[in-house]
Amino acid sequence: MSDQVEERKNDHIQICLEENVQVRRKTTGFEDIFLLHKALPEIEREKINLSTVVFNHKFSAPLIVGAMTGGVAKATKINAAIAEAVEELGLGMGVGSQRAAIEDPKLEDTFAIARKKAPTAFLIANIGGSQLVRGYSIKEAKKAVEMMKADALAVHLNPLQEAIQPEGETNYLGVLSKIGEITQALEVPVIVKETGAGVAAEEAKMIEEAGVAGIDVAGVGGTSWAAVEYHRAKRVQNEFRRRLGETFWDWGIPTAASLVEVIQSVNLTVIASGGIRCGTDAAKALALGADLVSMALPILRPATKDSEEVKKTLQFVTKELETTMFLVGAESIEKLKEVPVVLTGKTAEWLRMRDFKPELYARRRA
Repeated sequence: MSDQVEERKNDHIQICLEENVQVRRKTTGFEDIFLLHKALPEIEREKINLSTVVFNHKFSAPLIVGAMTGGVAKATKINAAIAEAVEELGLGMGVGSQRAAIEDPKLEDTFAIARKKAPTAFLIANIGGSQLVRGYSIKEAKKAVEMMKADALAVHLNPLQEAIQPEGETNYLGVLSKIGEITQALEVPVIVKETGAGVAAEEAKMIEEAGVAGIDVAGVGGTSWAAVEYHRAKRVQNEFRRRLGETFWDWGIPTAASLVEVIQSVNLTVIASGGIRCGTDAAKALALGADLVSMALPILRPATKDSEEVKKTLQFVTKELETTMFLVGAESIEKLKEVPVVLTGKTAEWLRMRDFKPELYARRRA
């Protein structure tokens, strides 16, 4: 089984580097969101403070590198490069599913390398919700955390990918109660993370009741895991799975809509991810109420080179965020969450149809 998992992880990395895995007909919805420009910002750009405290950890900016990989040889280099960069920049990172290393201890270093390279950065361990249903318990959850001395554990939900994948595990019956058991047993915060199809308000409320500390919405707009599995199926000429991937390529809730639904429905730490590609997107997510912003695919290619390339990419994103904050007159992340936001187009229409009030954001005053 571990050999099969390793092969699949190698496929995922290669496909994300070589193929088009972005959604095609949908977008994040951030193009419908406008921050009100201030011709008189009345602040000094040099004094803008990007730092924030989330999960009792101080971040130099509210930015983390999202879960990507681990469990294969090439992942060691990728995770090391990311870890070195976030350590130097005072940010955070997550790793990919640790299933392979839980089943084969020889692969633990592909994840443990993150803590070796980032002794003080915020690190998020990762296990799959479908694995919890198949027998993973508190023991495996603790092992994932201990393997990399993680500050938090993400339980990833990927029903879309599992439904397309030939090896997919599509039994999700009882997953919420399993998440609740782990939340009660672990000493670190538990984050429930989608993987590119978003979280609706109804599920967010259920997740909150399970006792978790945070939700990573991971909406539609970035990497489509149906697309990734489409390319895997195409390479082995599995026509049935290829067609499934084609059909569900753009399935899910756009990131901006998911983000507002979750923020207005629960009182948890919320991480915005899913197609965030620049600091302006990050600023919009934070202005909507997110506590952290996560990016993955834009960091993958730099991470295959070295930590300096990762660092440059992250520095540019933070500079874009800082510039946006200057242009809306927000000298801190707390002030950014108070600026007026105008929601228009399909995102506003979605939220009204779902009984949310996009007008609330426009009435806020910095």
